[in-house]
Amino acid sequence: MGSFLYFIIDALLGLLIWAIIISAIISWLVAFDVINLRNRIVYSIAHFLDAVTRPVLRPFQRFIPPLGGVDITPILAILILQGLRIYILPMIFGPIQAAIG
Repeated sequence: MGSFLYFIIDALLGLLIWAIIISAIISWLVAFDVINLRNRIVYSIAHFLDAVTRPVLRPFQRFIPPLGGVDITPILAILILQGLRIYILPMIFGPIQAAIG
């Protein structure tokens, strides 16, 4: 049971990292006028990704202002999420998996 829970949390963190990356790419494409938010599909994808990533990025954005118009909070969020995946999750679930067997 512990390894299944570890797998689910690890997969969700991985999906969140990809959502942050795709959201940043879409925001760049919109900013450079490559794609347009008037397209319904593009708007719905951008709105969904914004709704998913906003709770993660908002705490960082409160403390770190955009540097020269560039928002670096996605980079910091990805670094912290990767640290969670690589270091914290194994520390939490290692003893649980050892106890369960």
